[in-house]
Amino acid sequence: MVNKRRRKKELLQALNEASDYPQWLDAARALDELNGALAWRATESSRFYDYRNIRKRLNRLRALRKKGDNHGLLFALNEGIHGNMGGMGRPLLYNRAYTGTKILIEEYVDEISSALVYLADLDDPEISFSEKLDFFRRASHCYGRTALMLSGGATLATFHIGVIRALLEQQLVPTVLSGSSAGALVAAVLGTHHDDELKEMLQPHRLIVKASQEASILERLLMQQKGALTAKDLRRNIARLIPDLTFQEAFELTGRKINVSVAPADVHQTSRLLNAVASPNVLIRSAVLASTAIPGVFPPVTLQARNAQGKRQTYLPGRQWVDGSMTDDLPAKRLSRLYGVNHFIVSLVNPLALPFARRQKDEEQTLLSLAGQIGHYAVRESLQAYQNFSRRYISGWKNFNLGLNTLHSLMDQQYSGDINIVLDLWHVKPLKFLAELTEDEASTLIAAGEQATWPKIAMIRNCTRISQTLDQILERYDTREHQLLEETDATAGSN
Repeated sequence: MVNKRRRKKELLQALNEASDYPQWLDAARALDELNGALAWRATESSRFYDYRNIRKRLNRLRALRKKGDNHGLLFALNEGIHGNMGGMGRPLLYNRAYTGTKILIEEYVDEISSALVYLADLDDPEISFSEKLDFFRRASHCYGRTALMLSGGATLATFHIGVIRALLEQQLVPTVLSGSSAGALVAAVLGTHHDDELKEMLQPHRLIVKASQEASILERLLMQQKGALTAKDLRRNIARLIPDLTFQEAFELTGRKINVSVAPADVHQTSRLLNAVASPNVLIRSAVLASTAIPGVFPPVTLQARNAQGKRQTYLPGRQWVDGSMTDDLPAKRLSRLYGVNHFIVSLVNPLALPFARRQKDEEQTLLSLAGQIGHYAVRESLQAYQNFSRRYISGWKNFNLGLNTLHSLMDQQYSGDINIVLDLWHVKPLKFLAELTEDEASTLIAAGEQATWPKIAMIRNCTRISQTLDQILERYDTREHQLLEETDATAGSN
């Protein structure tokens, strides 16, 4: 027993000190074996999901493929392609083992994905291209897709870089991205560069210098040092990281759907989510500049766009925008409406939300998590009461009321998703929040982002694999459909 405790302590230390995912995974497997979690994974039964139905469907799909019954396979897939079949997507199923969930679930996801690719590549005259295309489109619509949402958090957003490094390494970065405030800068970098470029850009030795430079801008502005940088200087620094592209141009370049939250400087306006759907011609640099315009630190920003002649012009003249985290840090509802997103990965560094953050959406209630929820509710309701009082009795205190409105807006938001990657509170140092990062501090935050992501990799892979497979198939099929239409038009023209 003593040796087992010592071994567990050694493995936990190895887990916490791992410098890359393979090292972390080796320690995780050894821990799962020591704790009996490998045996738990191999045992199909659990009260948290309908393992009998999953096993039945898995056997049926395998049998249909083995027989070559392609119509039967297509029918069986039509019966149920959705992300939480039998409850298999529940986060509670990923709390028992470090290395993943029930092997039955992983095999089922693998079989669905393989069957989809098999049908897509199938050359069977009895199942036409148009029939398969219709199926894949319906399946994609029903299954939904995943979004990665990056919260605001000033220099703490360096944590997001570690999260992205870990996801990139495993080819698990969703195509739908959102960011607010400093998270908008990271999302924009991610959505305007190809993976090979990103892997080079996101090397720690390069990021440390950039993070320090960006943080020093905030520090110098707040401390009102001589030679304080202007908005023009900030714009120049953003331009170093983000190409001069519109949202539409970025989507055409990388296939990623960037979404940037901005809040109105005027209390009578509403917040916006800028993207290639709602604002395709808006320049991403100006959107990021607006989303990072912390009230009282940076001036409000007027958005810029590129017109039909390719020239730069003002977008929504007369309206100015500020820090997007003030009103819509994690715009889940808007992403759902725009892209059919029904699964959210959240990277959370917002210091006002961290004390109340839940690590998983439906985690088992503990005294600590319950206290956090109660605390969040109490703070939110207190701020609402203070707001009502100040409006009625001290309405002349404009700055005070503005501060109350901002705090209430921040506390009234939802700060959790289906998979939550959360910065540990001990990293938050209020006096350093807007101050220049040292190399050690930047390295620590990047490493923290990676280490917080590694335990989620198995869940992210299982929950996103089918949607990624469908997206890849549809990309091929849409190209093929376009070619067929061109051939049809050419034939008609020649006749």
